[in-house]
Amino acid sequence: MAHYAPPAPQIGCPPDPPALRGEGTARSLARRAPLRGNLAALDLGTNNCRLLIARPEGEDFVIVDAFSRIVRLGEGLAATGRLSEAAIERTISALSVCADKLCRRRVTLARSVATEACRQAENGAEFVARVQHETGIMLDIISAREEARLAVLGCQTLLESGEGPALIFDIGGGSTELVLIEGRGASLRILDWLSAPFGVVSLAETVAQHGDGPAERAAAYDAMLQCIRAAFADFAARLPTERGALRLLGTSGTVTTLASVYLGLARYDRRAVDGLIVPSEAMRSIAQRLAAMSLAERVELACIGDERADLVVAGCAILEGILDIWPAERLGVADRGIREGILRSLLDSAVSRQLR
Repeated sequence: MAHYAPPAPQIGCPPDPPALRGEGTARSLARRAPLRGNLAALDLGTNNCRLLIARPEGEDFVIVDAFSRIVRLGEGLAATGRLSEAAIERTISALSVCADKLCRRRVTLARSVATEACRQAENGAEFVARVQHETGIMLDIISAREEARLAVLGCQTLLESGEGPALIFDIGGGSTELVLIEGRGASLRILDWLSAPFGVVSLAETVAQHGDGPAERAAAYDAMLQCIRAAFADFAARLPTERGALRLLGTSGTVTTLASVYLGLARYDRRAVDGLIVPSEAMRSIAQRLAAMSLAERVELACIGDERADLVVAGCAILEGILDIWPAERLGVADRGIREGILRSLLDSAVSRQLR
């Protein structure tokens, strides 16, 4: 199987980036150097494997194929420090589908990244080597800083207009990235950031729940909230006290799932969710309602089901922790993030090479 392009050059990362490049550069150069061939971005997280394949078109790109599967690569990692064989097999099966799509769609430039689970696992490098051998996909285990940067680059166009700093967050499977920014578009700057060591998988595995009765559910949820408050404490203390009207944008399965519940969707609809603005208190209310439900009750809810019912409560606790430290009246919802950030970076990189 053909190998794919090495990781695109990294662009300015915190703590001292001159600006968050990407959209402005690509748009200004695309007029002068039309690109040929498809681009691809693969994001292997602690819980999900996601792929986007796009065709450069004018000043932007158009999605031509996509793939997403819950693989739970980090399942059991908190207890053992290793990726389990069962999780590896599930993940390689999903990556094999991705590899087939990369070939069939004639991708000419790609970047495939792995995040918290591979960063933390003792056998993370061994897993990456096995993936390359069995699928031809070369995974790049990126830093938490690069993960935060790509997430912001991918979703920042959905941030509401306004003055002063804004907070963008990404609730993952193994970690949660919080990024304080100012500006917009090509002038966007990262002021501060945090990668907290809790995502929906790691937090759920850290807080053991003994029983599924109302008292046990309440105790487990309170323990999750305490973990998150402690993890966010130092970052929260650094946040500006005078900040005007707060702006907040979230990208993750947690926020898109809760937004679907808010809309009362019978099935998930990206067109209805991506770019939605929701009252923050409505999202907090949904989070608390889901946390109070039994597992069987959550399974029966549309847009949650079997795959998310056991982990969504941990996501709810993380979301509440974010609303506590950044009490914006409105929450923007993004069904985009790292993959779109990768595509934007690849578009920048490819255009720049053509102009040399």
